[in-house]
Amino acid sequence: MSKIEISELSASSKPCKMLSGLLMETVANGGSVSFMHPLQPEVAEAFWSDALAAATRGERIVLGAWDSEMLVGTVTLLLDCPLNQPHRAEIAKLMTCLSHRGRGVATLLMQVAEDLAVKRGRTLLVLDTATDGGASTLYERLGFTLAGEIPDYALKPHGGLTGTRIYWKRIGERVLTGR
Repeated sequence: MSKIEISELSASSKPCKMLSGLLMETVANGGSVSFMHPLQPEVAEAFWSDALAAATRGERIVLGAWDSEMLVGTVTLLLDCPLNQPHRAEIAKLMTCLSHRGRGVATLLMQVAEDLAVKRGRTLLVLDTATDGGASTLYERLGFTLAGEIPDYALKPHGGLTGTRIYWKRIGERVLTGR
């Protein structure tokens, strides 16, 4: 495999279309990322257009994993938290192209997202993943702790309910003290 490069994505049309394709592939293959199958291209493009606009405003960071000119993965670091949670960020929409799964792309994306969270003064990461077909093994390997599981949390892309597992991880400096 060639070297994977990670970069922050901006609101240009090229990444938006590529992100949309990745989202549609993920949903078509059962990935539980908040959308139902069949996912229409205009719905995927509207989602990523909004997400990239939020990144421009500093509310999130959208990372892309590139294999040459091909977008092969993405993850979003949500930074826009309530005023009483300035120390926290949330991981969302971790996806890897089918052609690149099992090659370390998701791990690399997560490591870069964590580094960026630390640089922004965050000390706690949270995320959730589907019980059926989610990435629990990956998150646990990366040091995340399971907080619990909620049954019947969401519909799977092709129908039927799945639970969700909630994870957390301390990063950077340890807990802020209440002063």
